[in-house]
Amino acid sequence: MAILSWLAEQRIQEAMRSGEFANLPGHGKPLELEDLSGVPEDLRMSYKIMKNAGLLPEEVSLRAECVTLEELLAACHRSGNSDSGERKELESRLSLKRLRLQVLLQERGLDGSAAYMEYGDKIRQHLEGMDE
Repeated sequence: MAILSWLAEQRIQEAMRSGEFANLPGHGKPLELEDLSGVPEDLRMSYKIMKNAGLLPEEVSLRAECVTLEELLAACHRSGNSDSGERKELESRLSLKRLRLQVLLQERGLDGSAAYMEYGDKIRQHLEGMDE
């Protein structure tokens, strides 16, 4: 294995001397490291892979949908449509989403995980902050 490391290092040094790394995007700028401290350690790699692939875990998608439905309900109340069929439909959809989320968290054993709940709160705060 040491020979492969040495060979890789030699190729990197050669590329640096020839200037192949000079015009890369982000050259001279600090790396933007993600703070994954709120994600349970055993889930970090899978979350990172899914995020890079443009996918979200179902529980994150459900939380985002719940936030959207809560905002729509708040808009209904502000507009005075508190007795409308639309409000009842939104409440029904929100209840179903919350129930699915609760069942999903229980199935995955995440309903009692403090780290996961903290991560969920951070996601909620981020999603709510995006709309402002």
